[in-house]
Amino acid sequence: MFGIEINDVNLEKLFVPERAWENLPFVLEGVPYTLLVAILGMLLGLVIGFFLAVARGSGNRLFRWPARLYITLMRGTPILVYLFVLYFGLPVVGITLSASMAAIIGFATNSAAYIAEINRSSLNSVDHGQWESARALGFSYWKSMRRIIMPQATRIAIPPLANVFLDILKATSLAAMISVPEILNKAQIVAGRTTDSLTMYILAAMVYLTLTLIFSVFQDYLERRYNKYL
Repeated sequence: MFGIEINDVNLEKLFVPERAWENLPFVLEGVPYTLLVAILGMLLGLVIGFFLAVARGSGNRLFRWPARLYITLMRGTPILVYLFVLYFGLPVVGITLSASMAAIIGFATNSAAYIAEINRSSLNSVDHGQWESARALGFSYWKSMRRIIMPQATRIAIPPLANVFLDILKATSLAAMISVPEILNKAQIVAGRTTDSLTMYILAAMVYLTLTLIFSVFQDYLERRYNKYL
């Protein structure tokens, strides 16, 4: 059941720079799809997650319990299984999604559960006196949320939300399993053609690492900008 077999080890085949460089442009063709799925998935997840957080903190059970059920379901469901349900399962009932659309919906609805919990904790961290002050000024609930509560909660939520985006960005590699032509999918195609899987998968990892490092710089900028108002 468990085992390892070592034959003639050839470290020269660990990574072949010439092959990686030759196929880099083809692998990079998957970057737009990776970013498309990650960014749209995150944006939709933010919208869904905000309303889930509001419902989760509501005093009305008709809103609170469905939100809790949704969050529990999504946090307990492997994203790959969910992608398979959307792409391979829905056609059974007559609903067909493109691979990219299934990936966007899958990552959006799944990440929304995590985003909702981040938003809820961020909203709860804002001092309750802020709500009382807003009511004293005659602000409605949504005006209080938009003008007073959300700006403060956003500063608190940025670091964990950025981590969620990084997780989505890396998890887009799972979209290769439903034939989205993203980075890993392109690397798999070349690996099948050249039989050099190790080089191509290392190359794909390097591309993902580059993307995450670039976003990390943007994350640091956002954190510094919002921390100015502390």
